[in-house]
Amino acid sequence: MADSLITLTTDFGTADHLVGTMKGVILNIHPAARIVDINHHVTPFDILDGALSIASASRFFPPRTIHVVVVDPGVGTDRRPLLVSGDQQYFIAPDNGVLSVIFARESCTVRHVTAEHYFLNPISPTFHGRDIFAPVAAWLGKIGQSESFGEEISDYVRFTLPKPKPEGATLKGVILRIDAFGNLVTNLTEADVPAAAIVSGNVQLMVGDRPVVKMVHTFAQGAPGEPVAVIGSTGYLEIAVNRGNAARATGATRGAQVTLTVA
Repeated sequence: MADSLITLTTDFGTADHLVGTMKGVILNIHPAARIVDINHHVTPFDILDGALSIASASRFFPPRTIHVVVVDPGVGTDRRPLLVSGDQQYFIAPDNGVLSVIFARESCTVRHVTAEHYFLNPISPTFHGRDIFAPVAAWLGKIGQSESFGEEISDYVRFTLPKPKPEGATLKGVILRIDAFGNLVTNLTEADVPAAAIVSGNVQLMVGDRPVVKMVHTFAQGAPGEPVAVIGSTGYLEIAVNRGNAARATGATRGAQVTLTVA
């Protein structure tokens, strides 16, 4: 794959050399690779946040894209490095559940990467992004043969996202994440809210004990300082404040309960 496209998603931030070093490793092995940064501000050590980030972005990339995901609180332990062949794309990540949303969404072949001749040596116990994941991505982009990296496995780590629980006319959900704007991303989806209710605004939504006044189509339809509900670009119901911060306005944190009632 001469013009391989490789993406990077990490919790490294951009204040240190870590991301740049991974890019250097990739380009040293595969100079023709194109590298795209998806997100380097995943909440540190937060596997769920990483899982949501890569699942939201990866489906918009071309076939045969190689996605490297390094959110790895178990770096240096015996957790396994994985190479995953999805429906049309590849994913390289630690075996800690960070690809769980990908596993739930599409058919995947999962390999335990054991071909150590593709790694950098010596291997640092604290920087597998540099010494394992980046070179594996580069070599995969260069030779295009996932079978050469290791055997298939079926006992890889995965988790299930919490699902809304119905109680009569009410659905009880939770806040999955809080984005950079302070929007509260819930596990309720567009399918949970009838289209007619969205149009009429005939929805009662509570974040903890704080009511959300109305359902809108876009952020700008909310009055300043007023928490509103909107179907976000990833298909999840979000609570937002027009030009404000919904997390601060409501005092809600990740994991807080959200209740939705369609009148």
